Amino acid sequence: MPQAMFTRHTAPSLSIGMRNMKMDSITKKFLMAPKNRQKGIGKGGAKRLRDQPKDAVQGITKLSIRKLARRGGVKRISGLVYEETRCVIKIFLQRLIHDTIQYTESAQKKTVTAMDVVMALKKQGKYLYGFH
Repeated sequence: MPQAMFTRHTAPSLSIGMRNMKMDSITKKFLMAPKNRQKGIGKGGAKRLRDQPKDAVQGITKLSIRKLARRGGVKRISGLVYEETRCVIKIFLQRLIHDTIQYTESAQKKTVTAMDVVMALKKQGKYLYGFH
């Protein structure tokens, strides 16, 4: 029996002897596969690159620092305050996370709970309203 090349375009025009033959499931899937879906090629196209800050603390924007200052009653803000605020926030979070992990590990847990964070804040002398 001659070997036939099955493609999408030649499937309807098979010889009469081959039309009556049963096609295996692999050949059927190949014949019925949509044109744009080919195996192993991927989506293609250029990837979009985002501007990522070098440090995660740089994600705290000037506007968010300004909003916090307004809540604290500040009227005017110097330009150098923003970078200094980011440094203070980074140090505060490092200490808080370190203490929180200590509370979590001392209880032999793998999941950090809200009470671990509350206890770490209490250790630093900052009480969170609504928690005992």
